[in-house]
Amino acid sequence: MSERRFPGNQHMDDHFDWWNFIPMGLMHLSLIGIFWTGFTVTSVALCVGLYILRVFGITGGYHRYFSHRGYKTSRVFQFVMAFLGATAMQKGPLWWSAKHREHHRDTDEPNDGHSPRQYGFFDAHVGWIYREARSNPDMDLMKDFSKYPELRWVERHQYMPGILTAIFCGLVGGWSGFLVGFMLSTILVYHATFTINSLNHMIGRQRYLTGDDSRNNWFLAILSLGEGWHNNHHYYPATARNGFFWWEIDVTYYMLLGLSKVGLVWDLRQPPKTILANEKAPTQKIIDKCAVYIAEGFSADRITANLRTRWEGSHIMDDLRGHARDKWSAAEAYVAELELPDLPSADELKTRAQKQFKIQHEGLDRAIERAQAMLRRSVSERLIEQAARDERQAAA
Repeated sequence: MSERRFPGNQHMDDHFDWWNFIPMGLMHLSLIGIFWTGFTVTSVALCVGLYILRVFGITGGYHRYFSHRGYKTSRVFQFVMAFLGATAMQKGPLWWSAKHREHHRDTDEPNDGHSPRQYGFFDAHVGWIYREARSNPDMDLMKDFSKYPELRWVERHQYMPGILTAIFCGLVGGWSGFLVGFMLSTILVYHATFTINSLNHMIGRQRYLTGDDSRNNWFLAILSLGEGWHNNHHYYPATARNGFFWWEIDVTYYMLLGLSKVGLVWDLRQPPKTILANEKAPTQKIIDKCAVYIAEGFSADRITANLRTRWEGSHIMDDLRGHARDKWSAAEAYVAELELPDLPSADELKTRAQKQFKIQHEGLDRAIERAQAMLRRSVSERLIEQAARDERQAAA
């Protein structure tokens, strides 16, 4: 993929940077040392405690606060959440949140740098971080938080909190404290949070029509302290809770609720009743996103080729070439009156739609109609273009 370009950063190569990947690889390899150090009560306590705290730093801090402003807090505690999130070694709060805002802006479209639909599981999970074109965020999206000098300080020293955490673990628990308490917990935090970008767009169920591949997955929700209710989140991101209903375990929200009881955070935003009841009408953008995905399952080029083969030698192609020679609009009007038998039926489009989105919704019916119209227009344009090309070649 060395020549591939990411649509959002056309000037950058999308090749995988193996040199930058070396530290990640070495961190995984370092876990072999646990066979010699073993597990101690102290190291296991450090591992469990830091796993919960640092996942919360990402989910409650980087995600629900810095990315979505799902609650309010003081400037001091805002810094605390930024510092805590940075101990997870997932870069700074501004970088992380900018990439996440990009993700919501372009979910599962080509500009979404970690979409399994576009780039496969590995790149969605971790590979995108090591591709220059997809790892450089649009920092203009973070003007609301980049104005704070203390947050810019955390951004500049993004690895310092993690290094200090590693030193603390080593001092408290020795080599076992370092390898189990810090290294193992760091790797576990990585993969627990990375699965939201990868597996949560591949495995699970959809309650809401969002136009993307976001899923609800109870197991991933447990691992990630509530982030696994991902379809809920994509349907209504501006809330402090991802588990919309009491049976959807959302530990991050419970922890935020506890912090609100002692006054450290407040105004926890809740999903409105219309959201819970699935009464929000899908936007045209969602309908169009669904339609594009549905239509992409059928090759307009193949359909066009089949039609040309079917009609070759008939008056239809002769008439179309004549219209294309005279006036484009006349050719369009002519094709609009034709039956295009090779277009997929409504049932075929519906089967593809339901296989991907796994939901019954009137908005999906609208998307299927839109996909049918898009395919017809795309095939019609190709037929006219090729008819006009035939005429030019004949004239030459």
